[in-house]
Amino acid sequence: MSNKDIFDEEDKKLIKAEYESLINNLQKCKKPGDRELIEKAFNTANEAHWNMRRKSGEPYIIHPIQVAKIVNQEIGLGATSVSTALLHDVVEDTDYKLDDVRRDFGDKIASLIDGLTKISNIYSKDSTTSLQAQNFRKMMLTISDDLRVILIKIADRLHNMRTLDSLPEYKKMKVAGETIYIYAPLANRLGLYSIKTELEDLSFKFRQPR
Repeated sequence: MSNKDIFDEEDKKLIKAEYESLINNLQKCKKPGDRELIEKAFNTANEAHWNMRRKSGEPYIIHPIQVAKIVNQEIGLGATSVSTALLHDVVEDTDYKLDDVRRDFGDKIASLIDGLTKISNIYSKDSTTSLQAQNFRKMMLTISDDLRVILIKIADRLHNMRTLDSLPEYKKMKVAGETIYIYAPLANRLGLYSIKTELEDLSFKFRQPR
């Protein structure tokens, strides 16, 4: 893990390259204002997460960018969902409030982020049994009237699983357990079969390393 506290030129170049990769490969974002909305969401999230790092040491904003890529390129959602993915952790992890989201991005994106934040806050840290997981999946499907909340949450979990190596062993087991009990079945139910398979494979990798 990097010991750097403040972003340097290398970090800035990485952020710029990741964002340009997202923008240059956008799908279904061709309506007037789509690019501007996504750029505004990125700038807001980048500022909110500035000098924050993940356990891997990389700038935190790389995670929302990667989630936005999954949302757009692997799930096929549009500009509102891409923007929500870029902003999905700002209310939970920074000083940026839900009212700020509503003021800057409107009620729809604020509602999506509120749903994502509720899911993160409601889940019991010990709920990895089959019955508890089943109940949580049902709750996720009813917590919002917009299915995009669940799809973005699945994208978030997929990127977390792809980068799980940087976490301590006990955390890997916890996240992998949640994934196999909760997120892989949800992906299957929603017809995201390739994502469901990848989640299962990654969970198996960490739960059964031998």
